Amino acid sequence: MENPSSNSNGITIELKRSLVPSKWEETPRVLGMSECREAALTLAHAFAADEYAQYLVDPGDSADGVGISPEDKWKLHVDIMTYAVAAHCLDGLVTAIGPDYDCVALWLPPGKDLDGWMTVLRSGMWRLYFSLSAEGRKRYFEEVLPLLHDTKREVLGERDARAWYLVFLGTKPNSQGRGYARMLVEDGIRRADAEHRPMYLESSSLANNRYYARYGFEVQRDIFLERGKTPVRWSTVSIMVREPGAGRKSTACKAAGTHPHGTGGRQLLGMGKRGLALGGFHVVGGLNAKIG
Repeated sequence: MENPSSNSNGITIELKRSLVPSKWEETPRVLGMSECREAALTLAHAFAADEYAQYLVDPGDSADGVGISPEDKWKLHVDIMTYAVAAHCLDGLVTAIGPDYDCVALWLPPGKDLDGWMTVLRSGMWRLYFSLSAEGRKRYFEEVLPLLHDTKREVLGERDARAWYLVFLGTKPNSQGRGYARMLVEDGIRRADAEHRPMYLESSSLANNRYYARYGFEVQRDIFLERGKTPVRWSTVSIMVREPGAGRKSTACKAAGTHPHGTGGRQLLGMGKRGLALGGFHVVGGLNAKIG
């Protein structure tokens, strides 16, 4: 079906109708479980070249990762993202923008965590323990999760359960440069400011720190992950917190289209308290991929 339209010269142009809602291009929306797979694929592609993602899926038994095929690594990577999205759909918040799930953000609102056994079972997170190699389980459950969990609690103190936590943010490679990530971050800021809540995230590059500073986030401390006395290459993490109402002028400028294009990001899967769950290590920097 086509709709005719005429221009100023009286020439009739046939315009095709589209079933894609036009507001999806410029308005963040909340996703549910029925959209879990689409959102997970967006994040999987956004972080396909990410060092931490590779660190997690490599078996760790040899330097070149012999023992698992590239195809199996990709499938495991997608599964990990799917568990994360599902868990946040169930007990957190998942927002997206763009006609094809072009950019996706995972949030933990105040008072929310992913430790409940119903969430663990329904999201499939329990499978992660059995999907990872022995080395992957050690890296994830014994090294990364305790460090991230303890640091968040130490930095926020009694406000830990009252903060908005930006866990994941990823844009499809072919959807970068359109400001999608900016709009999702600003949407989260509006939610936090409306409730007069702080916001928390972890950044792994100076470029990311500068990006978030424009929104009022400030570095509270740097943390490092080491194996023995050797730092893990991607492990330097800046802890950033945004106080309610901070950076409103910068946000307004970004809304007008003056924001710089950031680089694409890395994410760690973290935990809420101490259980088998997914929380966050958010990064918007790194590997020559714009977040939009």
